[in-house]
Amino acid sequence: MKKTLKYLSLGLLSTILTATPGLGAERISFFFPPLGEFSLSADSLELFAKEGKINNELGFYAQRATPQQLAQLRDLLQQRFNLTPTLVSQFTYSPIGEEVVRRLGELVLTDSRQNGFFALRAALILAAADPQGLTVVNVLRKYPSNTVRLNFAEGLGIVKNLSELLKTRDAVVTFIQKEVNTGVANSTVDFSQQPDLRLPGTFGLEKINFTFNDSKRERQLPVDLYLPQATPQSRTNAASPPFPLIVISHGLASDRYAFIYLAQHLASHGFAVAVLEHPGSNAERFQQFFAGLAGPPDAKELINRPMDVKYVLDELQQLEKSDPKLQGKLNFQQVGAIGHSYGGYTVLSLAGAKINFQQIRRVCKPNRSLNLSVLLQCSATDLLPINYQLKDDRIKVVIAVNPFNSSIFSQSGVSQIQVPVMLVGSSQDIVTPVVPEQIIPFTWLPNPNKYLALIENATHFTAIAEPTPENSVLPVPPALLGPNPAPAYSYLRALSVAFLETHLLKRPEYRSYLQPSYAQYISKEPLNLSLVQSLTADQLAQALNGASRQSAAPASP
Repeated sequence: MKKTLKYLSLGLLSTILTATPGLGAERISFFFPPLGEFSLSADSLELFAKEGKINNELGFYAQRATPQQLAQLRDLLQQRFNLTPTLVSQFTYSPIGEEVVRRLGELVLTDSRQNGFFALRAALILAAADPQGLTVVNVLRKYPSNTVRLNFAEGLGIVKNLSELLKTRDAVVTFIQKEVNTGVANSTVDFSQQPDLRLPGTFGLEKINFTFNDSKRERQLPVDLYLPQATPQSRTNAASPPFPLIVISHGLASDRYAFIYLAQHLASHGFAVAVLEHPGSNAERFQQFFAGLAGPPDAKELINRPMDVKYVLDELQQLEKSDPKLQGKLNFQQVGAIGHSYGGYTVLSLAGAKINFQQIRRVCKPNRSLNLSVLLQCSATDLLPINYQLKDDRIKVVIAVNPFNSSIFSQSGVSQIQVPVMLVGSSQDIVTPVVPEQIIPFTWLPNPNKYLALIENATHFTAIAEPTPENSVLPVPPALLGPNPAPAYSYLRALSVAFLETHLLKRPEYRSYLQPSYAQYISKEPLNLSLVQSLTADQLAQALNGASRQSAAPASP
């Protein structure tokens, strides 16, 4: 029935959008005990958004805000999100989209003080279809009620929780930076006299395309294999066929070009790199989803993704025995995996992390987390709670960039990873927040050969190659992209080579690059890089306790 209503709504969409506009919200009302109920007209907000003018009505509130806060409010009101009504409809009718709108509906109530879920969904779709586009003011104009009632108490609770999360993040990041500075002070290595791992290596490369068909799971898997090619300069290099093999797994709504810069760099240093696409959660699937031609990614992707990697390794292993282009070229005793976001989850599961269904049920029934990635992790509640065999013993090392794992694995799942791991986190990541998704899980890893790379001021999207019109599916606002990502690309190039050479190829001469001092040496503002070799649960608790005391202190006016 739910699916029928969804497609019926899409079929009626054009009729709704061309109809005469109905009732729109004229006022925003909120109750602030003990002072009573306050309200503000939508006209006042629209005047402020368009002309920057503050009338008497808005002035009552504006005098209590700083100029910076008013500027931020106007920026928010003016922000136009370039989303089509079909895309907004598809998202808000998907399980995750419904959860997001329902949570917003707890803040944005109807006239009768009920959850504004249905009204808000309708307003978002209608605003996206309006020539003026999807803006906050336009959503108000399309809201099917005279008054939008804000749940002020709920809003204050969310603001308080967000404030505490930010203070926690800042306290932990500061603590890590202090620990790093101590390590840097004790370093005696002169990196200016050592090879620069940020630069390409001496190998050329050949790119070979495959499409593997897993008929049992009905999955077609496009794969690009970057194979090192000998050059006059590379003949003096220690690397030679068979080459160690690295698999790269992309994130949600991405594709096999998202880390092309890293694949090419590793190939130039003598690594064969297989970059695959996951058909259930790649850019093409999302284009179909937003066009109304396919459903959203389902929970089975949590299992299918690691199985995709296993299948690609199986196929390449067979081809290495029969294909003249690959014979003697790939070393399946030296396999590593790199993944971003959903791909980070993928490679951690391949390394041995187990889904913790008890923890998932605890966190997700109901889900009150402000961590956006938990929405995706909670999709695991739709899986059969069995012991999925996702680990691949061929994979000897993993690098997970902005992964999610806090709820779906928890400590019990992450602690089962026995191979060397590098986790990469971004301090301004609001999709997979750095403290719960990378820093805390780092303390759960049992292997002493583990590293935490922290990129300050980077976001969830910093490490991804700049999108092209062909692969830009999710409309990410510029503010969420962060500063110029070029320094982050160089960090990943250098640290990946150092980590893989040290722990996959067992070349100890590269271990010096895995020191905090090297991270500081290549670090560039504003994307400053820190590298942590050890962080205990007790040390992290100390930093978190400091953040708690700071949160408990009286706020300044």
